[in-house]
Amino acid sequence: MFYHTKKLQYFKPPEKPDPIYAKKIQELIGGTFGEMTVMMQYLFQGWNCRGPAKYRDMLLDIGTEEIGHIEMLATMIAHLLEKAPLKMQEEGALDQVVGAVMGGTNPRDVIMAAAMNPQHAIVSGLGALPADSVGFPWNGRFIVASGNLMADFRSNLHAESQGRLQAVRMYEMSDDPGVKDTLSFMIARDTMHQNQWLAAIEELKADGLEDTPVPSSFPLDLEKREYAYQFWNNSEGTESAEGRWAKGPSIDGKGEFEYVENPKPLGPEPVPPQPDPRLHGTAKDKSLQGESGSSKKIIG
Repeated sequence: MFYHTKKLQYFKPPEKPDPIYAKKIQELIGGTFGEMTVMMQYLFQGWNCRGPAKYRDMLLDIGTEEIGHIEMLATMIAHLLEKAPLKMQEEGALDQVVGAVMGGTNPRDVIMAAAMNPQHAIVSGLGALPADSVGFPWNGRFIVASGNLMADFRSNLHAESQGRLQAVRMYEMSDDPGVKDTLSFMIARDTMHQNQWLAAIEELKADGLEDTPVPSSFPLDLEKREYAYQFWNNSEGTESAEGRWAKGPSIDGKGEFEYVENPKPLGPEPVPPQPDPRLHGTAKDKSLQGESGSSKKIIG
């Protein structure tokens, strides 16, 4: 079961309302790398975990912590929307609108960028939404929970890296002491979480449960090993040959990197099979077009 404590993990209210900034904060809630994503990602990874209990417990610890982060941000948005006008704030964009007209830009886009999110008034009654900064609803497809802990922990490190980057950018966009103080706490937790996933990745290796390449349980002799450590130079220039990925022992210690400056195709030119006449596609020539009328039904 889950148990809610009424006190927030951490919070300093903003010193003044700012409905435009409230719209931006929505990205940290419902964006691709927002708190809703990491919350659901960690919880589902924990619920699906078949590995040692320490990993399951850790995942549920951090997933539950992220619920509290959403609560903090929702509370912040409520304060930022306090006393917000119930019409879009176009006044602050007037000069920009004139410039947009003169420069050929769509004035509506400029107004929308400089105005509060109308859904904060129409849909949520001056509260937070499960959506990103442009109103796109949060999507469950953002989350990763594969059942392979190494694959998942690497995805988690990516999510925390992107999430901290966005929180830092939001910090730089505000001059409100309360907003910056609260974001400073969340940025610090993102620092911990990046280190946490790096530690968990190392722990999986030490426990002998998973390694590179993922999944390490797949027999290496079933892959074409002659291509496993080749770096293919598939764009102009050869600067990529200077990187660690182009020479020396591979990172997994199981091969040697090789730089292929001019990679060649390894397969033939494709010859697509001709269409079933019952699908009425266009064949290569009329003689292959065929005739329909067969009593057989198309599967599906």
